[in-house]
Amino acid sequence: MSAPTTVVPPDLRAQLAASQRTSTSRKLLGLGALIVVAGIALVLGLALGARDIDPLTVIATLLGHGDPSSYEALVILTERLPRTVLGLIVGACLGASGVVMQALTRNPLADPGVLGVELGAAFAVLIGILFFGVRGASSYFWWALLGAAVTAAAVLAIARLASTVTSATVSLVIAGAAMSAMLGSLITLLIVRDTAVYAHYNYWSVGQLNGRGGVLDEIWPFALAGLLLVLPLGRTLNALSLGDDVAAGLGVKVVPAQLGSAAIAVLLAAAATAAVGPVAFVGLIGAHTARLLVGGDHRWLIPYGALCGAVLLLVADVACRLVPGSGELQVAIATAVIGAPVFIALARGRKVVPA
Repeated sequence: MSAPTTVVPPDLRAQLAASQRTSTSRKLLGLGALIVVAGIALVLGLALGARDIDPLTVIATLLGHGDPSSYEALVILTERLPRTVLGLIVGACLGASGVVMQALTRNPLADPGVLGVELGAAFAVLIGILFFGVRGASSYFWWALLGAAVTAAAVLAIARLASTVTSATVSLVIAGAAMSAMLGSLITLLIVRDTAVYAHYNYWSVGQLNGRGGVLDEIWPFALAGLLLVLPLGRTLNALSLGDDVAAGLGVKVVPAQLGSAAIAVLLAAAATAAVGPVAFVGLIGAHTARLLVGGDHRWLIPYGALCGAVLLLVADVACRLVPGSGELQVAIATAVIGAPVFIALARGRKVVPA
C-alpha cells in the first residue's frame, strides 16, 4: 500500500513562500548593513593613528579629490590604505576559515588558532627561513600552506583517538592545545641560538599589521582564490552538518566534500598567517558573531563570517593604535584579549553549536 500523500493548502504554501522571501530579504539587508559597517571600519582605519586625519579628507582622497601630493594624501595612500586593506583581507580569510572549520568538525570551539593550524603554518615558515633561506610573503605562503595542512591532519587524527576517552569537542581542543604547545617549544628551540633568524622570524610572527602593507601585492592572489572558493560551499556544508549518512542520501560525495572544504579552510588560514603572522580567535569570534546574526544556514554564514572577521580585525587594529603610551600594540594582542574570554565562555557553556 502506498503512503498517503500530504496535500499542502495553497494559502499555506503562499504563506511559507512569503515567509521565506521575507527571511531572505532580512538577511540581504543584514549583509548590506555589515558591508556598511566594514566600510566605516575601513575609513576609521585610514583616519586614526599617530596623527588623526579628518574622515572627510579620507573619503575625498579615496575618491580622487584634493591634492594627491599633500601630506595627508601620502599617508593615506602609501601607508594606511595598504595596511587597512590587508587587515580587511586577512580578517575575512580567518572569519571564513573559522566558519568552515566549525562546520566540518561540528565543534563550536574550532578556529585556526585554537586548533594549532596557525602555529603549524608558523613552524613551517620558520623551517623555510632557517634551512632554505625563504624570504617574502609569497614564498612564506607555500610553507605556511604545508604546515597548516599537516598540523590540521595531525590534530584531527589525535582528536579521533582521544574521543574514545572524552567528548569530541573537548578532545579536539585538547589536541589543538597540545599541538600548539609542542610547536611553540620547537620554534623556541630552533631560534634561540640564531639571533639573525630570531630577529627575522620574530618580526613576522608577532601577528601585526603595522609595516605589513608591502606584502599585499604578494598575498592577495592566494587570499582571493580562497575567498572565491569558499563562498559556494554553503549548500555542501549544510548537508554535511546533517551527518554523513544524510549528506550521502542528498547526493553529496561525503569524503571528497570534506577534504575539499578542509583544503579551502587551510588555504585561507595559510594565506592570512603568511601575510601577518599568527592572529588567534578571529575565526572563532567571526563565526559565532555571524551565527548570532544570521542563524545556522552556511550559505549565509560564510559571507557573514568573513565580514565579521574583517570588521573585528580592523577595529582591533585601530584600537591598538589608540592605546596610550609609546608606539602601538600588535593586533594579535588585541584579538587575544577579546577572544580569550569568549573562548572560555563557549568552553564552559558549549551552548552555541554549529547547525
